[in-house]
Amino acid sequence: MTTPIKEYLKSMVETGASDLHLKVGSPPILRVNHELVPLGNEIINPERSRELAYELMNPIQSKRFEEQLELDFAYTVPGMGRFRTNIFIQRGSIGIVMRFVKTSIPHFHQLNLPEILGNFSSQERGIVMITGATNSGKSTTLAAMVDYINRHSKKHIISVEDPIEYLHQDRLSIINQREVRIDTLSFHDALKHILRQDPDVIVIGEMRDADSFTAALQAAETGHLVLTTLHASSASNSVDRILDFFRDAESRDQARLQMANNIVAVVCQRLLPIKEGMGLIPAVEIMTGSPVVKKIIHENNLKKLAQAISSGQDANMSSFNQSILKLIQSGLISEEVGLAHATNPEALRMNLQGIFLDDGKKILS
Repeated sequence: MTTPIKEYLKSMVETGASDLHLKVGSPPILRVNHELVPLGNEIINPERSRELAYELMNPIQSKRFEEQLELDFAYTVPGMGRFRTNIFIQRGSIGIVMRFVKTSIPHFHQLNLPEILGNFSSQERGIVMITGATNSGKSTTLAAMVDYINRHSKKHIISVEDPIEYLHQDRLSIINQREVRIDTLSFHDALKHILRQDPDVIVIGEMRDADSFTAALQAAETGHLVLTTLHASSASNSVDRILDFFRDAESRDQARLQMANNIVAVVCQRLLPIKEGMGLIPAVEIMTGSPVVKKIIHENNLKKLAQAISSGQDANMSSFNQSILKLIQSGLISEEVGLAHATNPEALRMNLQGIFLDDGKKILS
């Protein structure tokens, strides 16, 4: 028998929605191509939201939710897929948000991501960060990188996630996936012991604080590849975002120097609507650990990072404006969409007219 929550999830999968929102006083809402769309006319009342929430949770999860008033976990429906779930309290009633996580792990070309991500995934040591805003596809890109390693290298991969979204099967590599509060008490506890578990690659689901970044740095410095995600608006801003984790100047300086020594790449994503409502495509900004970038970070001239990215094509770097320009020229997105998502719309408008400026504002072509 199909339960109410499974009916919603079935509609979600069939319409290609990324998220389901259940809120008291509103109908169920689906997010389809970034747009919020009502699902039917039913208005969720407090009793209904409570019934749906407890249908999703097992007894241990229910107890934790009642203690903490919010809960993150993964919910699986056989034959349908996995759903990243958050249950919370808002204005005294229960709210639910569920995100569909596709069971198959897409390849870079299926995600319209640059193949250079395969090179980053093949490094023996260092840190690769996938950054962007919420709902920008960071987790999917991270999963694609892990899958690339799994298909091409014999490695031991350990992930620490909250919650586990994509399930990986051993191919050439062996993969141990640990979920916070189920397989380990916390990110901190898992990362404290992870180097004793003989990893080659360490995957940290999300960089959240100074402890997780310090553990990542220590792993990179001892010869491991670390893959992680971070909420940041651009590749260049990611360095400032990391340093904000550290409260005193001495620890910030130490973290900055370690980052300069260990950075492989920072990849930042923005999802843009394709023409004619055909879905979403990523604009991708890439900052590699080139000698120039490492020198800028080492000397604490972080304001120069954006220019280093835009002028660093020889080092496989690309700015958002450059990525968006290619998407417009290929006919995948409209000029209007590109300008709305560009870091520097005026510069992009000039680029579309064939005008490019150097640092001194001189026309290059």
